[in-house]
Amino acid sequence: MEFAALGSVAVFGLVAVALLFDFMNGLHDAANSIATVVSTRVLQPRTAVVWAAFFNFIAFAVFGLHVAQTIGTGIVEAGVIDLHVIFGALTGAIVWNAITWGLGLPSSSSHALIGGLTGAGVAKAGWSAVVFAGLGKTALGIVLSPLLGFVLAQLLVVAVQWANLRSTPFAVDRRFRILQLVSASLYSLGHGGNDAQKTMGIIAVLLYSQGMLGGAFHVPFWVVLACQAAMALGTLMGGWRIVHTMGSRITHLKPIQGFCAETGGAITLFLATGLGVPVSTTHTITGAIIGVGAARRTAAVRWHVAQRIVVAWIVTLPAAALIGALVYAISSRF
Repeated sequence: MEFAALGSVAVFGLVAVALLFDFMNGLHDAANSIATVVSTRVLQPRTAVVWAAFFNFIAFAVFGLHVAQTIGTGIVEAGVIDLHVIFGALTGAIVWNAITWGLGLPSSSSHALIGGLTGAGVAKAGWSAVVFAGLGKTALGIVLSPLLGFVLAQLLVVAVQWANLRSTPFAVDRRFRILQLVSASLYSLGHGGNDAQKTMGIIAVLLYSQGMLGGAFHVPFWVVLACQAAMALGTLMGGWRIVHTMGSRITHLKPIQGFCAETGGAITLFLATGLGVPVSTTHTITGAIIGVGAARRTAAVRWHVAQRIVVAWIVTLPAAALIGALVYAISSRF
């Protein structure tokens, strides 16, 4: 009886750590939702984070839970999951997020979590623990989400510039300042819909592994609400160093370009979330911002900044996996 009580305390302790990760995800990725709307001065920073946090929270009412299902059962075999694997996964993701947040680098919280989970799972049961079909779908999302964001943003720039050819610059600026409120809300909705579900999947598979879901894998509604709230609170805190990198260091944005970047990114996230693909909102919006900058002229993009971001992307998965594996190896001895 005492052992069972200790097990329950450990489970809910890990749930709290997972919600801490979700909070850090919102903090780290606030820039994804608000960088463009702040850099174009459509909204003040504090107003922007409240705006983004609201749409982060209500995302559960719009999307299904396909991404949570992928994370919960489609990266590592559910039978391999135990308290130590989850602890390793979350620690790997949190440590890597803290490092990149300190450096002001917009790396992917999503892929840090997936890397940490994969590393801890392999450390426990070898490569047979990995669900390669699900991991392959995620790897494809790593490549395709920024490319799709890039292409859609460029196409949107061309389309809206052609549609506003006869308008004065002042009229265009005023029009897209209003439209950017819509595009920012859509992107924040997509961000909350895709990113919060990753933590939902982690908590749900943890509860499932401990026999707390009644035998069938599903995501309890309290987990949905808790994850959406944690991410929204993190977004409210803002990640100002990364906002600066995303909003002004990659390229200079005007409202028309901010609208195109956010809309291209939002379309990408809506598609991915509907298909259950856990993509990086960071990769997506960065690709879209580079796309609108390159549409103006190639020299408008500060490629050395983009290069640093891409390096962080490449390193994220293996770095978080290594940390996750090490933490599993240490914690499983106790």
